[in-house]
Amino acid sequence: MNVPFADLHSQYLSIREEIDEAIAAVIKGSAFIRGPFVQKFEEAFAQATGAAHCVSCANGTDSLYIAMRALGVKAGDEVITTAHSWISSSETISQAGGTPVFCDTDAASFTIDPQKIEEKISARTVGIIPVHLYGQPADMDAIMAIARKHKLWVVEDCAQAHMARYKGQMVGSFGDAASYSFYPGKNLGAMGDAGALTTNDPALARRMAMLARHGGINKGDHEIEGINSRLDGLQAAILSVKLPHLPAWTRRRQAIAQQYDRHLAGVQGVTTTEVMPGREHVYHLYVIRHEKRDELARHLNARGIQTVINYPVALPFLPCYSHFGHQASDFPNAHHNQSRILSIPIFPEMSDAQIEAVAQGIREFADR
Repeated sequence: MNVPFADLHSQYLSIREEIDEAIAAVIKGSAFIRGPFVQKFEEAFAQATGAAHCVSCANGTDSLYIAMRALGVKAGDEVITTAHSWISSSETISQAGGTPVFCDTDAASFTIDPQKIEEKISARTVGIIPVHLYGQPADMDAIMAIARKHKLWVVEDCAQAHMARYKGQMVGSFGDAASYSFYPGKNLGAMGDAGALTTNDPALARRMAMLARHGGINKGDHEIEGINSRLDGLQAAILSVKLPHLPAWTRRRQAIAQQYDRHLAGVQGVTTTEVMPGREHVYHLYVIRHEKRDELARHLNARGIQTVINYPVALPFLPCYSHFGHQASDFPNAHHNQSRILSIPIFPEMSDAQIEAVAQGIREFADR
């Protein structure tokens, strides 16, 4: 049985009439850049996340950059972030003028290890960007306690964790601002690039909105220098259609993860995703670990089961950060995990037969 890593076409077919009507409405109204469809989505997403303000933008990467610009990051400032994530979490620190300072991950959860954060703080540290990686919240109580102690801002990277909860509280609601990506494969995905920021600070929200719109809230009114990072009407309309379906899609992801947990329990050599106490995982990705990861991936791919490695090289070891001179011993958990992690298929439209096929393929490899 062929099992794709994700199946966006099946998702579209499940809500085809709603999507087609939304696209047609945008075309009829020629509301392609900002306008009523964008405003509607911003209001709906703010309400869904419990935030006072939502500022949409062109993509998730821009949202991180915009947040740091709005928070006043400048040359010489240091921002602490996780050692294992997609490069947006760190490259935007440099783009905003700061210096990324990497912190090792917790061995089991893949999220930033709060016990390692404090030793990374210097006189130049201004903020922390925790990443709710793969859909599991970071340890926000500990992170926020450190931030308050050292008077640091916090921007939560929620790109993979839409509606995840930490001790019952929605991720994105702990820090000064939260960054979201709506890349097509995300739990809430557009049909192109799209992103957003949320915050409860009205002044910060206004500054972020200005930065995303060439430096002004109204067209032609440039109070500051900004960038062009606007959500287009088509993507906003599509996201507005998908947003009400997100709770059901999330429950299905969680149910699939539970099936994987059962199917793979006790399989020799396989370490399954561990959910830490008090954290609700929304499973943007279901990640297993195996000492012979590459061989396992080839085994599954040969049987028509697609896999992905998220992410094969931890950030400090990428060529673009070679000037820092980091060693494996600096980030032992991130370095250990990077060669063992494997993301297996998980998407709401998966059938039980597809889930079993993936699990069977993994068991076959273990039995060899």
